[in-house]
Amino acid sequence: MRLRLPEERPTEPPTGYKIAHPVLSHDGTRAGFTGVSLGGALPYGVLADASCVYGLGHRAPHRRCDCGFHCVHDRTAAEALLCTAEHRAAVLLEITVLGRYLRYELGFRYARQRVRAATVGPCGCGAVAVALADAGWGRPGWLGLAPSCAGCLRGRTSVSLAGFARLAGEGLRVVAGKGAAVASAEALGVPELAAEAALLQARLDWFQSQLARLGERGPGGERQG
Repeated sequence: MRLRLPEERPTEPPTGYKIAHPVLSHDGTRAGFTGVSLGGALPYGVLADASCVYGLGHRAPHRRCDCGFHCVHDRTAAEALLCTAEHRAAVLLEITVLGRYLRYELGFRYARQRVRAATVGPCGCGAVAVALADAGWGRPGWLGLAPSCAGCLRGRTSVSLAGFARLAGEGLRVVAGKGAAVASAEALGVPELAAEAALLQARLDWFQSQLARLGERGPGGERQG
């Protein structure tokens, strides 16, 4: 006699939490995420279907395989994963579990998901992030991104938090983690505009510094004395 687990028929799709790395397509027209463990080589969009990463023919999730999307029930448990060195630049995702799923003690393994919100942590310097910038790694066709403040952009390929949300589409919300700068912007009710302004100012400062260096060298490329 083979025991079967009880089937669930929720009135609303379950909510879960996970961490992932934000990525930007090489042409700058699309944004998405890539996992931090199993299936991390396959970027996914805001609305995505899982497939077996081992190339087997079954539908994900399969009871005798570990394929499918993964998430945990508790937001705090997902936030704890951001403490490890290799995950410091990841973002926290709030997702809706769609389609078939298997429930475990700590979370779900499931077939389809919608990313509702992404919370971006602080810049590596500790300041509140206003953008996602080139992290120095990537996947074929995709550039890995990491949180950055305006002062640390230094001309790297970057996109503001609001810009990332627009490129990702599907109503994704992207917000910065807690911090003094974020609290001030929210008091004005224009956090996206504040982030865009800071990003533009950082890029302007970088261009001005490059122009100053070119001016010092003169038209022939030699430094003026």
